[in-house]
Amino acid sequence: MRAADVSDLRILARRRLPRFLFEYIDGGAFAETTLKRNVEDLQTLSVRQRVLRDVAEIDLSTELFGRRAALPVALAPIGLAGLYARRGEVQAARAAEAAGVPFCMSTVAGCSLEEVRAAVKEPFWFQLYMIRDRGFMRDLLARAEAAGIDTLLLTVDLPVSSTRYRDIRTGLANASGVGGLVSRMAQVAQRPGWAWDVGLFGRPHQLGNVARVMPPGTGLGGFFDWVAANYDPSVTWKEIDWLRELWKGRLVLKGVLDPDDARACVAAGVEGIVVSNHGGRQLDGAPSSISALPAVADAVERRITVLMDSGVRSGLDVIRAVASGADGVMMGRAWAYALAAQGQRGVAKMLETIRAEMLVAMALIGETQVAGLDRSVLTSGPADQPVPPRRVRPAVAG
Repeated sequence: MRAADVSDLRILARRRLPRFLFEYIDGGAFAETTLKRNVEDLQTLSVRQRVLRDVAEIDLSTELFGRRAALPVALAPIGLAGLYARRGEVQAARAAEAAGVPFCMSTVAGCSLEEVRAAVKEPFWFQLYMIRDRGFMRDLLARAEAAGIDTLLLTVDLPVSSTRYRDIRTGLANASGVGGLVSRMAQVAQRPGWAWDVGLFGRPHQLGNVARVMPPGTGLGGFFDWVAANYDPSVTWKEIDWLRELWKGRLVLKGVLDPDDARACVAAGVEGIVVSNHGGRQLDGAPSSISALPAVADAVERRITVLMDSGVRSGLDVIRAVASGADGVMMGRAWAYALAAQGQRGVAKMLETIRAEMLVAMALIGETQVAGLDRSVLTSGPADQPVPPRRVRPAVAG
């Protein structure tokens, strides 16, 4: 099968991965209502088709946190991407760098940040959870700084981990139990290609950034136990001040859906937010990210950078999000499917597809610059709600 778009890459990923890994990527919380809304609500936004405009030269580039990006797109942090393909985070970071878009690495990646940093020329973004083990956090932040990372995304919508029924059915939710282990091993046996390439030679047992706080030989069960035990439900805005004392780079809060929270982010002095419901993996019944975006964007009044994730599957979706008030989008599942399907080549293919789709859509709506995308290009959804003009930020060298 030749993959034409993200939906095709999803099919290929499903064929290649053990079931417990595919469902981990693909699934959401509880009844997966919000997971579905994320995709469906984007599709309800219609765009204005305009004619007889000069669209011979279209520039899709923009600035995200002081660096020029070839597209208003970044690869979102994905946990355990090193299990989807051999050294998965390395492959994805290389594809992103070649395409000229940011890559954000997860704290709970399969590879370590040092390994990924050594594989690319420029520093990437790094995602952090506020966890109980503050000593581990201090060490991880020091490692990120030593790697030259200057943009930190703190995930704030995970004080506790939600229930994901697909993970229960596949045995992943019972990672330490014998029953779960037997179930997963049976699923791995049905995917010998993955078992050989990733399970045997991908060294997933190293568990990336958290390996230093675990006993040698800790497996997937011990990893999930550590992560679950270290989410900190007591975190408040005070911890943002604590983090600021340790981290001097840019700070972005990921997981904001409410305008009041967005205004609090501005007051806290962060450089950006990500409008996100964690891809529908946390609070089922929460609004879709695209439906929450306009009010959040209005609340911050262009004082900070606004990104959006959850549900973005095409170049047209990118345009819809930017027109609704985002400075750019983060794509998560899309690159996870691509990585699982075809490795680095798949991620590169996915990003090229997004670029090609954006070029066509921009031409047909009569826009040649990302800065020209605002709510006037929409004919449904928030089209009747004015938005402050997009501010052009000066580029920062480095």
